[in-house]
Amino acid sequence: MSAPAGTVPRRGIPVDSRLRATARSEWIKFRSVRSGPLVLAATAVIVLLGAWLLGASSRGSYAALSQAGQAAFDPVYTVLQGIVLAQLFVGALGVMTVTGEYTSGLIRGTFVATPQRAQVLAMKALVFTVVVGACCTALSFAAFFLGQSVLSPARHVGIGDPGVLTAVFGGGLYLTIVGLLGLFIGALVRRTPAALAALFGLLVVLPFVFVEFPGRIPSLLGEYLPGNAGARAWHLLPGGAYTLGRWPGLGVLLAYVAVAAVAAFALIRRRDA
Repeated sequence: MSAPAGTVPRRGIPVDSRLRATARSEWIKFRSVRSGPLVLAATAVIVLLGAWLLGASSRGSYAALSQAGQAAFDPVYTVLQGIVLAQLFVGALGVMTVTGEYTSGLIRGTFVATPQRAQVLAMKALVFTVVVGACCTALSFAAFFLGQSVLSPARHVGIGDPGVLTAVFGGGLYLTIVGLLGLFIGALVRRTPAALAALFGLLVVLPFVFVEFPGRIPSLLGEYLPGNAGARAWHLLPGGAYTLGRWPGLGVLLAYVAVAAVAAFALIRRRDA
């Protein structure tokens, strides 16, 4: 049967075409937000400058360490400690990737154009992961090579030494996962100040709180906070206050992201834009 005059037969848009269109839209939005390049540039300055300063300071102090202290010296973790501060910038970028649309009201137009809200959030997370993951991984490697060049007269390591490549890659992976945690918290809270407060509370405030309380239980709970657990990813040597290994620590951090993601995907379908 032919279609009535003046009408056009409706055909469903293939899923792969919808996904490509949504991903393209999210990429355009991500690259057009002025805060994105600025935050990534600030992250680069912190990580690279931190590697240079920490490598230079450790070069002079390494010789003064005891034999046990030299054996426990972690040359990868030492030069990558700028990640501790950089994580706040990457996490904030993740938050603003979502909350910026809610603040501007652009999210309403997004959901009109793409009613599949879960698809929008998934493509937003995918674009963020690809772009920020590539940038943070490159920064981690650049910081490692810069820091080792400054640390050279002291105990330094090469990228081919056992465990080094994984630890350096882990630094970029950690930053990317923290950014995703911020993104899903932003999708849950939808307000930039509140989402930043929640993220910084998890990464900065709670670790200090647990340190202040003596006893085994606070120490055990502190080990399973997202920042403390995930930071094991860019340690070359075991040790310190916590006992989690690299992969269990990353698993704990990913569990926080998974919980936030499940909650975000469940709520985004129910709430008004």
